[in-house]
Amino acid sequence: MSRQHTENDSSPHHSPVRNWFGRAKTYATRVRKKRAHSSAPRGRMIVLSGPTAVGKGTVEAALRAKHPNVWVSVSATTRQPRPGEKNGVDYYFVTPEKFRQMRQNNEFLETAVVHNMADYGTPLRPVQEHLQAGIPTILEIDLQGARRVREKAAELGIDVLFVFLAPPSFDDLITRLAERGTENEEQRMKRLATARIELGAEREFDRVIVNDRVERAADELWRLVAQEYGLNPDE
Repeated sequence: MSRQHTENDSSPHHSPVRNWFGRAKTYATRVRKKRAHSSAPRGRMIVLSGPTAVGKGTVEAALRAKHPNVWVSVSATTRQPRPGEKNGVDYYFVTPEKFRQMRQNNEFLETAVVHNMADYGTPLRPVQEHLQAGIPTILEIDLQGARRVREKAAELGIDVLFVFLAPPSFDDLITRLAERGTENEEQRMKRLATARIELGAEREFDRVIVNDRVERAADELWRLVAQEYGLNPDE
């Protein structure tokens, strides 16, 4: 069953993320104090992207399991939720009408149609609030979204570090997509066709992490976060 917004549902303005933001203020204060005693620059937003089925969400989850005070932006989408996904936690599952309204109101940092199947968008206000509070911020999005963020962030004065998550091989992507079992054959073929093109975009990014092992990739991502926000990478 589709999890769509109602008056009692989570939304980009009334969500579990909002409650988390309040609890993170102490952590943000600690980050600012550390930064005040060092020459570390203000942390850039980290955009994590890569081809379909490369494991962006899995690596991000492994990072958050060890470092829960890193905030990962929650995207809005018009697609149906997969098994186990929660509204307001994994995505904001909205109707096409609601998505169009948010876009008309300039509530997104970026939007994209992914695999010609569904709209995705990054709510802008939560991103700005977390960056202003000095909270380590990651945006996990597809390649289209990363390119739009590059354009929009420049307009808004948001500094960004772009990180590309790469598979060990294309065969690895085929295996992961088949094992995931969340798409039919036609959808898998569309995703793989898209992935072949997306792999060529690696050169557009500032850093590349190969997802050969989830924990190793998550640790490498954490070292980038720590470097950006002046944190101890061994914490």
